[in-house]
Amino acid sequence: MSLLQHASFFTSAARLDQLPPPGAPEVAFVGRSNSGKSTAINVLTNQRRLAFSSKTPGRTRLINLFGLPDPLDPDSHLGFLVDLPGYGYASVALRAREEWADVLGGYLQSRASLAGIVLLIDIRRGVTELDRKLVDWIAPTRRPVLALLTKADKLPYGQRVKAVFAVKKELADLGALHAVPFSATARIGLEEATEQIENWISPKVVP
Repeated sequence: MSLLQHASFFTSAARLDQLPPPGAPEVAFVGRSNSGKSTAINVLTNQRRLAFSSKTPGRTRLINLFGLPDPLDPDSHLGFLVDLPGYGYASVALRAREEWADVLGGYLQSRASLAGIVLLIDIRRGVTELDRKLVDWIAPTRRPVLALLTKADKLPYGQRVKAVFAVKKELADLGALHAVPFSATARIGLEEATEQIENWISPKVVP
């Protein structure tokens, strides 16, 4: 069983100062509002309702942490999956969007325990202006990024390959970037994404 399937809700925070002190490795999920973050977290953890997606765009304003228990010490956490607020919904008031931007940018750029970032991008749209805004926050941190190109089941294989190449080219400034076609419904890219995230949480020792 995947390490991720043992995830359980740990805590929520509306502000950075409400987060627990940095400790075990954290893997953050980030993307435009309605990018499918909650769906991706649920399928990766094999849990139907671990992460909640609001039916109202822009409603989810909290940073949600899901703990991964340490097999050797059930009272401790090996790491955390972090669901960050969706970014950039036009229907949300400007001031609220700016506050979320401060939280998002602050977390991505200053969180000491951040081990890797999962960036969700619609494979049919490619890198949008809002995606680029997120990338501009991420790039200076030099944190490794896993780009999940969602809705991959909507494109034939050849177009998926071209989309991956295009995203890698456009996001070359991220440095350590791994792009994977991904579909929660068709379970495309699930094993590859799981392996990458698990290795960020608990790196495999290579002899």
